[in-house]
Amino acid sequence: MRKSDMQKGKGKIKEAAGKVTGNERMETEGQADQAAGMARKAGEKVREAGEQAREAGEKAGDAMKRRSS
Repeated sequence: MRKSDMQKGKGKIKEAAGKVTGNERMETEGQADQAAGMARKAGEKVREAGEQAREAGEKAGDAMKRRSS
């Protein structure tokens, strides 16, 4: 499980606990944790897309080298 998913889950639990107990601060912290988890997930997706693009570029470069040989 990714850190982003853990953080979002933790946030949902905090938010629910805050609602049940009437603790607005805990509820707000839960919402903030969920937002941070979503931001982390977006960063993970960008990093993965970059890695895939790099790998595709390397494969294309290798194919071009083989053709010119």
